[in-house]
Amino acid sequence: MTPPHHLLDPDLREAARRLIATGRLRAESDPELYRAAVKGGAALAQFFRAELGWRLEVHEVAELVRLHKRRADVPDDRGPRLPRDGRATQMAPTEVLVLVCLVCEQLWRRPRVTLRELLQAVAQVCAAEAPAGRLPQFRIVASDGTGKKEARESRRHLVDALKLLVAEGSVTVDADLDRAVTDEDSDLVVTASRDRLAAKFSSLSPTLLGLDDLSPQQHAAALSAESLLDHTAALEPAGAPTRDERRLKALRRLVDDPATDPHDDAAETTAYLHTLTGRERALSVVASLGLAATVRRDWWQTTDPTGLGSGIDFPQGRRTERQAALALLAELPRRADPTGPLPINEVTALLQRHRDDLPRWAAAYDRRLPALARAAATELVQAGLLTPDPDLTDHWHPTPGIYLWRTHLRHPPRSVPAESAPSPPPPRRTQDRQELHP
Repeated sequence: MTPPHHLLDPDLREAARRLIATGRLRAESDPELYRAAVKGGAALAQFFRAELGWRLEVHEVAELVRLHKRRADVPDDRGPRLPRDGRATQMAPTEVLVLVCLVCEQLWRRPRVTLRELLQAVAQVCAAEAPAGRLPQFRIVASDGTGKKEARESRRHLVDALKLLVAEGSVTVDADLDRAVTDEDSDLVVTASRDRLAAKFSSLSPTLLGLDDLSPQQHAAALSAESLLDHTAALEPAGAPTRDERRLKALRRLVDDPATDPHDDAAETTAYLHTLTGRERALSVVASLGLAATVRRDWWQTTDPTGLGSGIDFPQGRRTERQAALALLAELPRRADPTGPLPINEVTALLQRHRDDLPRWAAAYDRRLPALARAAATELVQAGLLTPDPDLTDHWHPTPGIYLWRTHLRHPPRSVPAESAPSPPPPRRTQDRQELHP
């Protein structure tokens, strides 16, 4: 296929992939990619605008390149994840996301503030709005109506909000945030960059959008709009999507998700990715970003071999949960009905068989195999190989992506002792070492 004119310069591919994965490039954390993005800012902006409908901004004063990604079909299993034990695990709860907004509001007014002052300011705002239901309760001092556990939980939520802002480079702190949770007497200074705070949010003001007049199902579309909505037209049923809308939805999912169903198209005509034009354009965009696409008629799997543009490292890693996920993936295509519903008891039974063969494997999950089954299924959900059942808890549905993998489990050979062989002598210990006889 002849490369079209809109392919991205190869020197900008890594910067583009990192922007897709994180939404930002900072001079202090990604100096080389930041310099490349600033130098090729016009070409990057043109590519994102023409192919994906996303807006790119270069803020040299803030030393930040910001990609404003918009998707009407917002993934409900994606979002900022809280760091726990050195790695991001659970998604940030609603309370933490609300506090992120409140912290940014306070830091916009006072870019440098102590943690104690920030806690008090946020508590005052919540106390004024909580009775009307506009903000959650945020109590930081144990009193007659507030226990120590609730006060510490509020403090933990605000610290988690600060961790998210520190990770994205919007604020800095001068002390350990974890200590601020356990030690109520500790204090630290929070410093914000106003230029980066100004570039943080991608949507128009929720107040101007009038979200109170829209149903919750329309909030994502309103927040993704480029201009203020005509509320009268917004409340009316939307018509069939245009070809450009179908193209943007398909290409955004291709570069932003590990897996794409080509039949997930609202139009009654041929799916966009099944048309000759759509297929060629999609492959061109994926290739221009340096991504790899494996294509079936019923499934597109997109991966980043370098890992630079994706937060998914499947199938790499030697954690027990990842090993359990690979064991489950190896079994899925061999089921009597490979795409049939997958209940948790079937996953647990599979893991139990492996435990019977290798008793030392997954020893930490002894008597807790359902927890390991859920962790394994979660790994496959993130890779686009399983989808959760919307109606039944602990039930999943395999996707056609399971046919794109060939997984082989290799067990270490078992040593069979000879019946007539004499038992080895006990090890001879010396002062500095232990000597074992063969």
